[in-house]
Amino acid sequence: MDQDPEAVYLAAARESILAVGWRRTTLTDIARRAGVSRMTIYRRWDDMQTLLADLLVREWDSALSDALTATASGSPTPAALSAGVVETVRLLREDELFARIVDVDPELLLPYLLRRRGRNQDRVVEVLATAVRAGQAEGLLRQGDAVTLARSVVLAAQGYVLSLTTMTDPDVSEDALLRELAHLIEGHLTP
Repeated sequence: MDQDPEAVYLAAARESILAVGWRRTTLTDIARRAGVSRMTIYRRWDDMQTLLADLLVREWDSALSDALTATASGSPTPAALSAGVVETVRLLREDELFARIVDVDPELLLPYLLRRRGRNQDRVVEVLATAVRAGQAEGLLRQGDAVTLARSVVLAAQGYVLSLTTMTDPDVSEDALLRELAHLIEGHLTP
């Protein structure tokens, strides 16, 4: 079976971004790496921003799927939801592409922090809101609008994903701060 062409193009984009960063990657570079014409890439993506959005959804899909599936399928307790969110934070922070973007092109993330949600953020909110509703129905989680509670958790987690390193030093480790995130989320969701 032949590989999905879009997967090949996105893999070429990932490879290029890891090598030279997003700002220095062009659709022409991606076409060359994928072994296709420039027009083939241009027919699929009008610009690098659209391609990057698709790449990030693809890149984080498996990481998010693993952590969120465990969160959604487990018991909807504050501790279980908190553990799933903390694991998601860990997975995103360990992701090679995400680390490269943060190191080289951090401004790419600003629209998702200041102006609008991305598809990955919406997906996390949807999974969390579903889990919150289930926990509320069982009396395990505090009452309130499930989407608002889920978005509050995502807002808190985003700070840890993006800024955790700025708060670590020899006196305060990353693990200690992630334990605090777990405590924060548990407290937020406990009835």
